[in-house]
Amino acid sequence: MSVFADVVQRLADLLTPLFGATAAAAAIVLFTALVRLLVHPLSRAAARGQKARQKLQPKLAELRKKHGRDPERLQRAVMELHREEKVSPLAGCLPGLFQLPAFFLLYHLFSNTTIGGHANELLSHQLFAAPLGDRWADALGDGGALGPAGLVYLVLFLLVAGVAAFNYRRTKRMMAANPVAPVADGQAVPGMGAMSRVMPFMSFLTLFTVAVVPLAAALYVVTSTTWSAVERAALYR
Repeated sequence: MSVFADVVQRLADLLTPLFGATAAAAAIVLFTALVRLLVHPLSRAAARGQKARQKLQPKLAELRKKHGRDPERLQRAVMELHREEKVSPLAGCLPGLFQLPAFFLLYHLFSNTTIGGHANELLSHQLFAAPLGDRWADALGDGGALGPAGLVYLVLFLLVAGVAAFNYRRTKRMMAANPVAPVADGQAVPGMGAMSRVMPFMSFLTLFTVAVVPLAAALYVVTSTTWSAVERAALYR
């Protein structure tokens, strides 16, 4: 943790001539961008995997029709089909999983008052009027929702809501253009109806994350979410 704190501090020092008092916040945004660049090859692989899975829908429908009454046999047949077509059903999860360590590092780094037995100097940094170690509840208690710190969170919430709305419209279009093939006789796959209604709203859960984590971790989430929206729009055209 102390090594990671030193990396963030050194990035902040490098960016101070450009960003002044908000250099640590800029360092977190830059760190997030570097993480996303490292994960980008996995994102490209996930995009190829999703397109391949969409092409498999007719074959999956046939397997469900053939083995619908034997779940174990259906599962084996589906796994065999994925192996034959060299499609991994887990590929879409890898970009998110590889980002979790970076998020938790930032979360713990800005949640602890001491690092390596010394005072955590990073907690003295701010994004305008909002300390990077504080949460939205702290901003509400210090000036309210429209106070100096509260306005910082308001901007973040508006940005996340805009990205979520963009993802919502895009997900709805993709699901309409690529509907899941029915099992048989027009019957939908069990559970897919509820999933199709819930999926477009998943991006709005980011608002809750931004509200409850330290501002530094919230910056990571907002930057990564915005990056994902742009990246997915480019990769899934």
